[in-house]
Parts: sequence; C-alpha cells; structure tokens
Amino acid sequence: MAIVDPAELKSVLPAGGRLLGLDLGTKSIGLAISDSGLAVASPLETIRRSKFTADANALIPLIEERNIGALVLGLPKNMDGSEGPRAQSTRQFAANLLEKFDIPIAFWDERLSTAEVERVLIGEADMTRKRRGQVVDKMAAGVILQNFLDFLRHAPAPD
Repeated sequence: MAIVDPAELKSVLPAGGRLLGLDLGTKSIGLAISDSGLAVASPLETIRRSKFTADANALIPLIEERNIGALVLGLPKNMDGSEGPRAQSTRQFAANLLEKFDIPIAFWDERLSTAEVERVLIGEADMTRKRRGQVVDKMAAGVILQNFLDFLRHAPAPD
C-alpha cells in the first residue's frame, strides 16, 4: 500500500476494517482505535518509544488482532501550516512502516490536539501532572483519530 489522501482512505479500506490512530512523540506513541463503523475513536494505549523496529513490532499484534485496515498518523505541522523537523520525522516513520507492512497510511493535521487534551485533563478532570503524562498521548491520538473520522463522515464520496 502507500500514503493515501485522507479523502480517499475509505475507498482503500477493507470492509469492516478499523483505523488505528497514532500520535508520534519523541518518547512515546499514543494509540487510538476506531469502531468498525468509523464513527467513534477510543484511546487505546501508549507505547514507550525505542528503536524503530521495536516500535513497529509493537504495532503488529494490534494490527492483526484488531482488524486494522489503515493507519492515521498525526502530522505535527507548525501553526502557520508549514512542516518542520517533527513532521519530516513522522513522514519518515510512515515510509519505514510501509517497508514492513502492506497497509494504507493517511496523515492528519494534529495541531493543538495535545493542547486540547491537556486543557481537558487539567481543567475538567483535575488530573495530576504525573497521571496526565500517563494518558495524554493516547488521548491525543483519540482526538486526532476522532477529528479524522468526523472529516470522513462529512467528506463527499470520491468519483
């Protein structure tokens, strides 16, 4: 497979396939999963980053056991929409994944997703800093994936 345009992801997704959202950080990868109807994203877990091979190998059982048909990677753009080193690192991670997996990958602008989660966890949930650190990545992945699912629901069908 390959990198696909977000609007075209549905057309390459196998029937009943779910999406796995990834929020790539420097120290961890937050994961979220969609339901099979592509309506709801749920935070799943956080993987501590290691070397790429170990990170990729941690994804294999999730992809196989949970009927994952495609990946959605949060793309960390700058506030002006440009791409910096973190975005390039995310694109390289995706390219490396494609060498290991035959799965479609879409990128989704993740600007402010972590800030949104932090605001909720501090303001509404009143979580301690330590507890926030344990859940923020998977919740950010959930926000990224839910925004993507909302986009898919409202996107016109491809011709």
